[in-house]
Amino acid sequence: MFDPNTFFFSIADFNMDPTILLSLALGAFIIVYFLKERRKQSRFTKLVDEIPGPRTVPLLGNANDLILIPRSGLFKIFDERAKTFWPIFRIWNGSIPEVHLSLPEHIEAVLSSTTHLEKSTFYNFVHPWLGTGLLTSSGGKWHSHRKMITPTFHFKILDTFVDVFVEKSEILVQKLKMNVNGPGFDIYPFITRCALDIICETAMGTTIKAQEETDSEYVSAVYEMSELTLQRILKPWLHSDFIFNISPLGRKYKKDLRILHGFTNKIIQERKEARRKHPASDKTESSDDSVFGKKKRMAFLDLLLESSEKGNLLTDEELREEVDTFMFEGHDTTSAGISWVLYLLGSHQDIQDKVFEELDGLFQDTQQAPTMHDLQNMKYLEMVIKESLRIFPSVPFIGRVAKEDIQLGQYIIPAGCMISVHIYHVHRNPKYYPDPETFNPDNFLPERVQGRHPYAYIPFSAGPRNCIGQKFALLEEKVVISTIIRNYRVRSLDKREDLTLMSELILRPQDGIRVTLKPRNPSQVM
Repeated sequence: MFDPNTFFFSIADFNMDPTILLSLALGAFIIVYFLKERRKQSRFTKLVDEIPGPRTVPLLGNANDLILIPRSGLFKIFDERAKTFWPIFRIWNGSIPEVHLSLPEHIEAVLSSTTHLEKSTFYNFVHPWLGTGLLTSSGGKWHSHRKMITPTFHFKILDTFVDVFVEKSEILVQKLKMNVNGPGFDIYPFITRCALDIICETAMGTTIKAQEETDSEYVSAVYEMSELTLQRILKPWLHSDFIFNISPLGRKYKKDLRILHGFTNKIIQERKEARRKHPASDKTESSDDSVFGKKKRMAFLDLLLESSEKGNLLTDEELREEVDTFMFEGHDTTSAGISWVLYLLGSHQDIQDKVFEELDGLFQDTQQAPTMHDLQNMKYLEMVIKESLRIFPSVPFIGRVAKEDIQLGQYIIPAGCMISVHIYHVHRNPKYYPDPETFNPDNFLPERVQGRHPYAYIPFSAGPRNCIGQKFALLEEKVVISTIIRNYRVRSLDKREDLTLMSELILRPQDGIRVTLKPRNPSQVM
């Protein structure tokens, strides 16, 4: 029987023992916390699963679709999913959900936001190499570094890099001579070595001679790091730092990392020492010619050092992160971009003829090097490059993290969810590109571009985190492609339907770009 006296006596006892009350309060807090987390997780899962997508299996989610698929088959799986569930779908990578977007309006809601700036977790796998440089950083560090680095891509600074583009392109043309009038070869490695030469000299102010010394330890390490990073992404058991570090791949990764970081650190120290011994004369000069003139061409690293000396202090580690980031982003993407243009021109001789006619009109059958003015007048070539990037964007997918709930039509992407933006598929929207698989540079005539949704064409991403080096890349591609086309007629050996696309860190063909070359002027070929 209930005894009020006993009941109140018990409460009095508790009041006399603070430990009991604290324990009860802590227990209640823990229960409430877990109930809230469970409700939150239940809401998170419910919102994700309301978005259409392939059927999942316990524990693995949709990862089982990829386990037995070779790397050469992965892009086909991604492509089929996007077409089946267009324009929005979700998958589960084990317990991690990812929402995929292909509609310009949906993509704009993510990329134009100043809230959803954080890259997806897969970018963590390049942290050991790139640290938290411009590609991978977030928050205050990203904002301050972006603001500091943006002026280094001033038009007049880019103008000083044109000489480097020309010099390395002319070396490339000489290297290609060995394959002229031959049965065919893969031009991709030649383009990659040229792009490495260009980015190393413009980023660090040093020459690695990748086109001439193909056994360079640094060049080999750059190649291997991209491959090892990809293998780690594709093998879930290597996601653990502990397991990866003790694996053969991890040990090789560490070796390459020492080479890459050692090289960059050495260059940084050499440039800093040179600046100490020979202080920049522009402290007393202010004219554009003294700062931007070709006699005073400065590498990206020099510009960072100059900015740092003026108050935007960067540690040696931060300097290395930004230089390594530009080495990583600045060679592979442009290699792919240039190679795909050459493939498409080699597959469409009529369009290649129009490019050559434009170039011949500019240079009048002379061998003079292009100037910035010439590059600006390569209007048709620019349309060709843009159309090539539409069909074969160098980076086919990019990732973000939803920092807060995002309403997209009838669906809500919950905060914390991974987002994959399908650049490859948004470029194939028939609403904006009739017959989207056809290579048609006229898609970029001014009257066709006008009125097109701004997020229907995003080869360099878009919004606050768009590619800071896109003007640099376009100029480099113009110089390299125009130099090749002025010297050689390119003919592609593979049909589009026979290409196997590899969706790796960038979009590349499994078997390279196989072409034949014929000289424009036979007397120039030895």
